[in-house]
Amino acid sequence: MAVVKIEDFDERTAFLGDYGHFQILIIVLLSLSVASCGYMGVIVVFVSDTPDHHCKVSINFTRNGTGVERASSWIGPDGCSRYKVTGNETERCVDGWEFSTERYSSTIVSEWDLVCENAWKVPFSTSLFFVGVLIGSLTSGHLSDRFGRKPVFFVALFLHAVAILIQATSIDWVMFCILSCVRGISQISIYVTSIVLGSEMLSQSARLSYTVMGHSVAFGLGYALLPLVAYFTRGWRMLLVAGAIPSLLFLPAWWVIPESPRWLLQKGRVKEAELVIRNAAKKNRVSAPEVIFTAGECLELNSEEEHTYTYLDLIRTPNMRNITILGVIIWFLVTMVYFGISLNTSNLHGNIYLNCFFSATIEIVASVATWLLVAHVPRPTLVSSAMIFCGILLLIIQLVPEDLPVMFQVLALVGKMGVSGAYTFIFVIFTELLPTVVRNMGLGVVSTAARIGSIICPFVIYAGVYNKILPYIIFGTISLMAAAFSMLLPDTRNSRLPDLICQAKPIRRYGILQLSEGNGFSPVRHNGCK
Repeated sequence: MAVVKIEDFDERTAFLGDYGHFQILIIVLLSLSVASCGYMGVIVVFVSDTPDHHCKVSINFTRNGTGVERASSWIGPDGCSRYKVTGNETERCVDGWEFSTERYSSTIVSEWDLVCENAWKVPFSTSLFFVGVLIGSLTSGHLSDRFGRKPVFFVALFLHAVAILIQATSIDWVMFCILSCVRGISQISIYVTSIVLGSEMLSQSARLSYTVMGHSVAFGLGYALLPLVAYFTRGWRMLLVAGAIPSLLFLPAWWVIPESPRWLLQKGRVKEAELVIRNAAKKNRVSAPEVIFTAGECLELNSEEEHTYTYLDLIRTPNMRNITILGVIIWFLVTMVYFGISLNTSNLHGNIYLNCFFSATIEIVASVATWLLVAHVPRPTLVSSAMIFCGILLLIIQLVPEDLPVMFQVLALVGKMGVSGAYTFIFVIFTELLPTVVRNMGLGVVSTAARIGSIICPFVIYAGVYNKILPYIIFGTISLMAAAFSMLLPDTRNSRLPDLICQAKPIRRYGILQLSEGNGFSPVRHNGCK
């Protein structure tokens, strides 16, 4: 089978326009598909929160030496020990704990006593979710590059819903952790594959609107829905069940969303790609050319160039190697800060439900602000500025007096605006930097690096038990490091989406972009580049 590449895909499909019925349908549907990712992405803020608790006592007593009476609601000097019946000595909570139901009817902490010597299980269960995300990042990219964006996307949706529903029936902590890992695999597969699928079907203008506004705002809306549902359910099991509903409802969209025509062309399935474009033209009520992809406009690779692309192709050429290395570093740093601040919501001063809602609102505001700036500011400058803004605010937190907790809260939430904008935009810039032939694999690799950062961040947050300011110092420093590396990225404004590895752009040197020939592509000539 001949592998076919279209060097001027955007020009060949320009007759479709930017925002016809087809494009709007794709933007709306694929954006809605990630609402459940926003909802489930930080659900541990409520599911794994630790309510107020104290030791159970087999005999109620008061320590006044006058006999046994009903004790107050808090027994012992802390939540991990209790006073003995006589004297000032303490003992472990041998009879278990009693948890407050003022905020929650139950969490995994109260159900399985994950406190004191078992408190480590809470950040560990969160990290296992991100281990699943890491696995999904590695596997989904390769699978979707091999079998197609659409089947991987819908299988992930189905797996996501099933994993959530089974997890809601967990009988112990081990079962919960295993299903958290499975849920992570499916969730990142939905998120990344939906970005790639939409980006490869849309023009540059519509692609930006979809990725920055549609995709990210829908994620933020799902995030904002979480505290609302949590407030009315109060139990962790029903909170999970509610998160499975959007994925189940989205499955019938299989008959509406087509496969990526770019991927079909890359696999040599020209007739199928043409059918997708012609159906899009019908929806947009425009006339399609009699022949969309002709032999003269397609580049048939010779037998030497016909090969299955692998992860090694991400480092085979200097430009691809530089982009991949920078991607790994930047995604690791940005994601660690993003999830670190997001998951630390429960430790902020004030109402946890309002704090989570404000955090989600900031997510949406950051997406809108990024969309407004994206056409006017170089891509690397936008990411770098956002991370500098975040880093400075997080480092300033250590100067806030302890008697001003509201100021502490404001700085943390406003700082999140910067990293939220950067987190949204790194998907855009790397989708535009990575060629079609390895795009999903490339996003999988950099996303895997990101998940290593998210696996670590729960334990950085846990360090806040000993020093409340320490996590913010760490995250602030990491933000500034991410800003420095981001300035080395090439700018992809007004550039075509690359199809071939030889079209990868060179990185900047000391923040100065190296010039490349026409249309933003590298002058390197091989693998079919003329």
